[in-house]
Amino acid sequence: MGRKRILVTGGAGFIGSHLCERLLKEGNEVICLDNYFTGTKDNIIHLLDDPYFELVRHDVTHAYFAEVDQVYNMACPASPVHYQYNPIKTIKTSVMGAINMLGLAKRVKARILQASTSEVYGDPDVHPQPESYWGNVNPIGMRSCYDEGKRCAETLFMDYHTSNNVEIKIIRIFNTYGPNMNPDDGRVVSNFIVQALKGEDITIYGDGTQTRSFQYVDDLIEGTVRMMNSPKEFIGPVNLGNPNEFTMLELAETILDLVGSSSKLVHLPLPQDDPKQRRPDISLAKEKLGGWEPNIQLREGLTKTIEYFDGVLSDKRKVDV
Repeated sequence: MGRKRILVTGGAGFIGSHLCERLLKEGNEVICLDNYFTGTKDNIIHLLDDPYFELVRHDVTHAYFAEVDQVYNMACPASPVHYQYNPIKTIKTSVMGAINMLGLAKRVKARILQASTSEVYGDPDVHPQPESYWGNVNPIGMRSCYDEGKRCAETLFMDYHTSNNVEIKIIRIFNTYGPNMNPDDGRVVSNFIVQALKGEDITIYGDGTQTRSFQYVDDLIEGTVRMMNSPKEFIGPVNLGNPNEFTMLELAETILDLVGSSSKLVHLPLPQDDPKQRRPDISLAKEKLGGWEPNIQLREGLTKTIEYFDGVLSDKRKVDV
């Protein structure tokens, strides 16, 4: 099969940068679109010398035109700190970004994948969460700019598919971590690691018994690429996540152990609408995506992520001196 031309929106972000690297390694031509709201050029700077990599500064809330074979729509702030900073911008990115990218895919007959989220399930009443579960989301809460934006994007994808025969794929991404995360993004893995490396108190919201399922970014990228290239008839949505569930206390203690830190645990109030449980049912992904399941276990993935953050913080210390 020949070289594909692939557009990745949000390509300088945490997940998008890993995806760009993977697609280039597979011999594709990649256009990376990013406005650097949460992405950073540092994540993709090592790719700039590749003649098949093109970096474009662009905001997906405005139309973009290119001849491409596939579109990975990854653009959207994904951590509460960033998506609540400008909630109107967040929902516009999800909704108008989806409309613009679906319009592009329709015009050039490209296949398009939507990076949706486990947040569409809200604070779930069903555990673990299968794709058939419709969710329990507060439409007017602090998190709704992200949750409802992603839910609306899924609706748009389905409508473009049924009304205009656009080839779509929808993935629902559960908590993902790894290198290229922003140290200040406010997500639990990066928060705990940075606090442990700095010897600061580890801040746990609530009593620490709420659970999450953490997948290493390489496992997510594998599932995402498999989904894009799966048979046309399978459009999803499909859960991509690690079904191993951990409490916040277990995560904090594992990170403290791996870092060798003497940081203390400090409890703060639980934010509004924060889900108490989160674990994917991945039986559909296993069935439809060639037996896909996460291979990298928590301690192994955390070790690689700690190494990355240690490097970022030591580079910052050199700059600050």
